[in-house]
Amino acid sequence: MTQQPTPTPTGTLGEVARVFLRLGATAFGGPAAHIGLFQQELVQRKAWVTNEHFLDLLGVTNMIPGPNSTEMAIHLGHVRAGWKGAIVAGVCFILPAAVLVLILAALYVQVGTTPAANGLLYGVKPVIIAIVAHALYGLLGKALKNPPLIVVGVAAVALYLLGANEIVVLFGLGALYLAYQRVRNRQSPLSVWLLPLFAQVGAAVTVSAVSLPVLFFNFLKIGAVLYGSGYVLLAFIRSDFVDGLGWLTNQQLLDAVAVGQFTPGPLFTTATFVGYLVGDSIGQGVLGAILATVGIFLPSFVFVLLTNPLIPRMRRQPVLSLLLDGVNAAALGLMAGVTVELGISALIDPLTIALAVASLAILIRFKVNATWLIVAGALIGLLAKGL
Repeated sequence: MTQQPTPTPTGTLGEVARVFLRLGATAFGGPAAHIGLFQQELVQRKAWVTNEHFLDLLGVTNMIPGPNSTEMAIHLGHVRAGWKGAIVAGVCFILPAAVLVLILAALYVQVGTTPAANGLLYGVKPVIIAIVAHALYGLLGKALKNPPLIVVGVAAVALYLLGANEIVVLFGLGALYLAYQRVRNRQSPLSVWLLPLFAQVGAAVTVSAVSLPVLFFNFLKIGAVLYGSGYVLLAFIRSDFVDGLGWLTNQQLLDAVAVGQFTPGPLFTTATFVGYLVGDSIGQGVLGAILATVGIFLPSFVFVLLTNPLIPRMRRQPVLSLLLDGVNAAALGLMAGVTVELGISALIDPLTIALAVASLAILIRFKVNATWLIVAGALIGLLAKGL
């Protein structure tokens, strides 16, 4: 429950832009992998924040809707260069993926299919496993700092692997840890926070023609209320754009999600692909892509800029500090659960296992830039599968 001092912004906007443009262009593997990259690059190598502060940012990020890794980028930019740094970090992390997805969407419209990326992912995924495992190793001692928090972390892994809802795990275990500590310390009864009910806001609108304002506001709504993984995003997009509006087919939606998965950066750039397809039907593909991208990511900037100044105050309040400790431990457990799932799908033969082990050994022994490991993994994967 030790209060961590809030770092004074000391960086430049150019520095923030360079770091997050590079991370956005090489951050494969989903939110857990992105957060592992941030921890390796900005905690261990560049020391922008301490492990303790990084965990607090991660805990608060998990409490708000939106894409976790993008919100972590915005938080870290805020720490380094103030509110302008927050905006620059978020935009630069999103931009490489959004541009790449837009190009792929334009190609998709021409050829009707998504390009194969099996070789690329074959080599990159094992490296990502090593990066996340290394990040988890660095954070464990700070998050699981007493036996009850170890129980919370282990329970989060188990519940996640059993298919429990991520938000219920996060808030439920955080609240249980808070209640345990209050009872243990024989403090006054506490009104436990109710777990939020996460449901889609509003009914789907039935229209006869594509409307770019409707496209924008549907993605704005999704960005404002969506918790959970990319699979939850798929459910929202299907409800709005396949079943509700009839602007997409199921196959187009699956192709959009596939593109989001094999491109670097946030998975929410799936919205860029959908926006291009929808806009292209009325000759406005690029505009549709831009509106969809802005719509789904805009709430994240608002949520982070509102919550970032509250983090030090949470640490000064005993009740909120205990809750944050519990949420941090649960968040780390969820991250470990995702890593187990990624490992099962990525480490499939001797070469991928060797790639993961070698990458982890390099990360432990040297303060190497993880970007180079990702590039090396991609090249090995392409060579192994045949260019």
